[in-house]
Amino acid sequence: MNDNQDHDNQDHDNHGRDANGRDANDRAAATGTRTGTRTSTGTGTDPDVAVTVHQTAHPHGFPTAADFAFVESPIPEPAPGRALVRNLYWSVDPYHREMMDDLPGGFGLGVPLEGRTVGRVVASRTPALAEGEIVLHRQGWRTHAVVTPEETRRLPRVDGVPPSVHLSILGGTGLTAYVGLTRIARLQQGEDLFVSGAAGGVGTATGRFARLLGAGRIVGSAGSAAKVDHLVREVGYDAAFDYHDGPAADLLGKVAPDGIDVFVDNVGGEQLAAAVGGLREFGRIVRVGTISRYNTPDAPPPLLVHEDVVEKSLRIEGFLVRNYRDMQQELHDFAVPHLRSGRLVPDETVVDGFEHLVDAFLGMLHGRNVGKIVVRDRSEVPAGA
Repeated sequence: MNDNQDHDNQDHDNHGRDANGRDANDRAAATGTRTGTRTSTGTGTDPDVAVTVHQTAHPHGFPTAADFAFVESPIPEPAPGRALVRNLYWSVDPYHREMMDDLPGGFGLGVPLEGRTVGRVVASRTPALAEGEIVLHRQGWRTHAVVTPEETRRLPRVDGVPPSVHLSILGGTGLTAYVGLTRIARLQQGEDLFVSGAAGGVGTATGRFARLLGAGRIVGSAGSAAKVDHLVREVGYDAAFDYHDGPAADLLGKVAPDGIDVFVDNVGGEQLAAAVGGLREFGRIVRVGTISRYNTPDAPPPLLVHEDVVEKSLRIEGFLVRNYRDMQQELHDFAVPHLRSGRLVPDETVVDGFEHLVDAFLGMLHGRNVGKIVVRDRSEVPAGA
């Protein structure tokens, strides 16, 4: 299973319907109660009730709301050595779609889902986690979680920056982009870069980091004209294209007529094949994810010219961000000064309300976000917002 954040690259626009004509935004009723629990509307506002999201079916193609259930249960009590966390920010990521399939290591049916989340310790029976501390852990898709100190990472406060950045540009999303550029691509100053899925969380972080690292020309692909405009006007891309507008090889040739040195691939498919053709000698391909195939597993593979890999001495390398967690502090040291100065801006689509967690996930799969999509507890909404 792929653990990168955004193939983490949440820029996949396909507004198809399932066999029953249901769009991903349809709020189909979900069932599936368990002993000691009951289905819920999922608001998470009752202070005496915990709510978790369960997967109820294995989808084929795009998931729908009917594949999930919000389930209520009593708020858990932490045992000795553990702490209770009230979750405040939730990450929904493309890799969750991959985990929904009936495959070894995937999500189970009728049990809480998992994902990265930021929360506050509200009760503790361990000196290692004090009440009031803000922590990151992986028991997301629920309002409350009981965790051990080893399962959490205490988060530093960054003045003027919301805690959601620890799920976006300072979290797994940002770490994926940073590792891809500095360790896998080994980006050098002045090198030209192409990023697929550029308007997603990893794509926007990659563009911003590459500019700070001294890249030359930065180009990307996205799923709409509005996203292309955002990449150029806000993120710092030199040019971008809507991949719906024609063959990827032709579109890439227009925005990068002199070729590219590095390709950061969040999508796979036709854009990967186009990049192989557009790379210069000794070019590098950083494989982050393959979101183009997550919901269309039966699509034919692209025609990739393997001879180009040999004749141009290209290097293709994939990675899992979980193998680079020791670089978290390096990312923090690199990014935080730029966040404080304003040179680095997190690209986030924030959805308010735990009850919209599934809607946010489905919308992300259909490309209805720019940057990293984060669900925020209503208690964290700034006054007047």
